[in-house]
This record gives sequence, structure tokens and C-alpha cells, in this order.
Amino acid sequence: MKIFKYILFLLLFIQTIPAQIENIYEKNHGNSLPKYYQDFLNFASDQEGKTRVDVFIQVPYMEIQFVKSPKGFSAAYTVTVSVFDEDKEKLLVEKSWKEKIDAIDFEQTVSKNNYNLSLKSFNLTPEMYFITTSVEDEDSHKKYSSENLYKVRDLSEKISVSDVMLISKQTQVEGSNKILPNVSRNITSERDGIPLFFEIYSDKPSDVKLEFKVKDDDEKVVHQETIEKHLDTGRTQVIHTIKQDSLGLGNYMVAISLFDSTESKITDVNKTFISRWIGIPAAIQDLDKAVDQLIYIATPSEMNYVEEAETQNEKIDRYLDFWKKKDPTPNTEENELFNEYYRRIAYANENFSHYVEGWRSDRGMVFIILGSPNNIDRHPFDLESKPYEVWQYYELNRSFVFVDETGFGDYRLVTPLYGDDFRFRN
Repeated sequence: MKIFKYILFLLLFIQTIPAQIENIYEKNHGNSLPKYYQDFLNFASDQEGKTRVDVFIQVPYMEIQFVKSPKGFSAAYTVTVSVFDEDKEKLLVEKSWKEKIDAIDFEQTVSKNNYNLSLKSFNLTPEMYFITTSVEDEDSHKKYSSENLYKVRDLSEKISVSDVMLISKQTQVEGSNKILPNVSRNITSERDGIPLFFEIYSDKPSDVKLEFKVKDDDEKVVHQETIEKHLDTGRTQVIHTIKQDSLGLGNYMVAISLFDSTESKITDVNKTFISRWIGIPAAIQDLDKAVDQLIYIATPSEMNYVEEAETQNEKIDRYLDFWKKKDPTPNTEENELFNEYYRRIAYANENFSHYVEGWRSDRGMVFIILGSPNNIDRHPFDLESKPYEVWQYYELNRSFVFVDETGFGDYRLVTPLYGDDFRFRN
């Protein structure tokens, strides 16, 4: 009882206590998506004993700060790629460069479809490396980075295969293919299939068979096809689209196996990707779970209507129709409420997961329904009480107390939501 008396006292005099001011939503806007995308690809090098590693860095316009300029709006950022030995004890090579972007109008700067792509290549001896990448915005000085343990493959065998590049777009220019890589690895198979590019290196002409398998996250083969290919001496480029239009949401892998004329396997390579559906936010990777997560914004009858669909396509249609009715700007491409809701889900999973997924936790529930609190007063180490947090919402004139009864980070709400509080607020 002592803890609850203490909390009651705290709530009565909350205005007199200096709060630890922390707007948690400002840390990453509740979005678990990366600030930039990257891809590393092994290709044959012109330097003997080396492999060429192409490093692609893709930065969405929405993640960099544009300022007014004579041309409209402009932005700039610096990219740095550092290659260390496997133990990160010695810097082997580093490249740093600046990217500048000009946009005609403001709409271009906030479009989720616009991004800037850059490429740098490194010729490295085949072995393991520790590679770091970073992007620093010139105007805001915000810096984001990534650390990667990466294997540079040996492509000097009699027959070998490069890494696989996912294709975002390809065009014909003066009789040759120009390929734009899909660095984010997001695939909408119903629209594009799964377009791939890779190279095969051979010391002599030969005929081979290529087997393509698409596997889900449980290693189950959901699609398989084969093609015949004639190899020239040296480098043979392969562009192939897997015509698979029934993938669910989530993580998949393309496994490519190379067989000789006697059906003996020579080698294989893999490429992971994420299957997306048009109209569904990138944070959603499981439709059934996404429907369960409607609990904080949908009525029981609305959820039942979606869940009782007889086919998967019907379920998708009902789910999208639910969100279409809630779109605050139906005449625009973006459904802000749809995106915001699942950004909060993603943030809750990233920050409040414990015995249960973050979106099911008490802190996750309050965060998803009401958004980021104005202040959080944290007390993790008070001697006379168990760890607790007080979340304050100024506009609602409400405070919510979460107590960690176990001492292991399992915070439970002791100031329940009721009445009008239990209504999603954007």
C-alpha cells in the first residue's frame, strides 16, 4: 500500500515537482525505419587478387533538411565510408564526399518517393571487414551511422557469381541497359515482380542452368523457376525478373543456384528483400498482426469485419477500406493517420517491449492512443519506492503513472485510461 499512497501524494502535488523533461517522440518520430539505406555488393575487380565492393548510399529527401535557395530549395549532406580490418583495430581505407540536392518546390522535399543515391567503389582483398557508413546533414548537423561486419568474396574461381542487385528501374539508353538499384530492398511484387541483376564470370564459354527460389522467413520455398543461360568467356551480365505476384508482407530471400551441363551445382548466392503492398506503410510486415493492432483505434465490429474476410485479398481490401475512411486528406497520396498510427506501433515495439511486444504493453498502449507525452518524470532508483514513471499530457490535463513492480523493466499502468481518454488522438 505504501507505493500507492506515495503515488497518490505525487499526483496531488505533481505541479510542484521538477519533472525530467523528455519528449520521447522527438528522438526518431516514432519511426523504426532507417534514416538512410545502404547496400554492399561484390563484383569482379580489374585488379588482380582483389574484389570490387560497390557501396550504395540512398538518402530519402524527407530525412534531410532543405533550406530556401534561389533555385527553390537546396540541401547538402556528407557521406563517409570507412573500411577497417575485421577487429576494427586498423583503418584501411576511407572515402568521404558531399552530396548536394536542389528541389524546385517544397512538395518535392517532403515526398516519400524522392531520394538521392550515391556510389563509391573499393577494391579489397577477399576477407572479412568491418565497414562503417555515416550521413551528416550540413544544415542541421544531425549525423546517422551504421556498423557492418562484411565478407568480401573471392570471385577468381573458374566460374563464379557476383552478388545480386535488386533493380528499382531500368531504361534503354543508346542500346544499352541503364539500371537503378533498389537499395532499400523493398519489393512490391504485384507491380514489378522481383527484378534482379548479377554477373557470372567464366574462364571459357559454357552453358549453365540458373535456378531461382523465393523463400519466406521460415525458409519455406514459395516460388521456384529455372532458366538456361549461355556464358561467354569473361563477364556475362544477367537481368532477370521473377514473376511472383502473391507474396505476403514481410522478409523473403531469393536463392540463386548455378548448375553446369551435368546438373552439378557450381555455386549459389542469396539476396534478402522485404515484400511490401501498395498503400500499406513500410512499418507493417504482417497483415494479421497489423489487424490485431487496430485494437486501439477500431471498434470490435470493425475488427471482426476485417478478420472475417474469406480470402487474403478480401482481407486486404477490407483493411485498406477501414483506413481509407479515416484518411484526413483523402485527395492526397498520403494517409497521415494511417502512417502515424503504425509509426507509434513501431516506436512502442522498439522502446517498450519486455515480456510482451511493446504495442501490447501499458506504456505502448498509452503512447499509441495519446501520442508522446509532454514530460516524463522518471524514478528508476528511488530508495523508498519501486521504479516508476509519470507521463504528463498538458492539453489533456492528465498524468499517468507506470510502476515497475518486478524491478525488471515491466512497467504497469496504475492510473487507468477511462472514458474519453481511451480515444486515439493524432
